[in-house]
Amino acid sequence: MDSSKEYTNGEVTIVWKPDLCTHSANCVKGLPTVFQPKEKPWIKEKGASTEEIINQIIKCPSGALTFLFK
Repeated sequence: MDSSKEYTNGEVTIVWKPDLCTHSANCVKGLPTVFQPKEKPWIKEKGASTEEIINQIIKCPSGALTFLFK
């Protein structure tokens, strides 16, 4: 079963696959205006520019965070 979740800001779609997440917290430390684990939903897709979001997502060591344009 695919448990992935998608969040879009209208330009980029953030895809989060919780089953892959190793909780390194790179996303939270690097872009806390977007990634807020104590909130629901925890991803605030409008909290930063598309470029900032992409630059942070590519640093995800587990591959739990990816992005696509749609």
